[in-house]
Amino acid sequence: MRVENSFIGTDGVGEKTEQSIWEAGVTHWDEFEPSVVGGQRGERIQQFIDEGRDRIAATDVPYFDRAFPSGERWRLYETFSDRACFFDIETTGLDQDRNQVTTVSFYQDGDTETLVAGDDLTSETLRAAFDGADLLVTFNGKRFDVPFLEANFDVDLDRPHLDLMYTCKKIGLSGGLKQVERDIGIERDRPDISGRDAVRLWREHEQGRDGALETLVSYNREDTVNLETLAETVTGRLDEQLFGDYY
Repeated sequence: MRVENSFIGTDGVGEKTEQSIWEAGVTHWDEFEPSVVGGQRGERIQQFIDEGRDRIAATDVPYFDRAFPSGERWRLYETFSDRACFFDIETTGLDQDRNQVTTVSFYQDGDTETLVAGDDLTSETLRAAFDGADLLVTFNGKRFDVPFLEANFDVDLDRPHLDLMYTCKKIGLSGGLKQVERDIGIERDRPDISGRDAVRLWREHEQGRDGALETLVSYNREDTVNLETLAETVTGRLDEQLFGDYY
């Protein structure tokens, strides 16, 4: 499901109208004619398509983020996945005002980077890492990762954000990231390590224990890289549910 398969971004067009367009055999912007719907609605859809082509060419992800209903923003992923930044943080606790961010890992264009507190984790390096990321992809990042980073560093992460925790719930997958990974068959190198262990590993690193930081970084990076597989799997299933009958 790409943005170009969608008509729901048009003002006044809901799920039923979009589905009726698909049922008429029009499953892509290139196939649309205003007469398929008729009247002013057809004209509005054509205007949305004309504007949308320019916005895609300009990689204007915020435009579609505003246009699509919140529950349908997963449709942005396939179109803009090459501009996505998968990221995950580890902390010393759950309180953004009292606890510390210890590591932040990013996965973009097949490359993984991890910033570590006390070394290279700063406001400047965070801004550089997010620079050029038009679509954030996290798991529970809207409630946890983003507020934590904004509270502790001088960064503004107000941009299109695909939080896979909510996307997973649309297909009946609930629980934390590790549980969802198990449910869809994503395997881990160290399935025995949890978020609680991540706090312990940081404390051990502070105490000078050899290998603790390396293990923590490996765990954080695996969380981050697995987000891509999760995003592709979940959006693929939603695509099949919503659009599969119209291929």
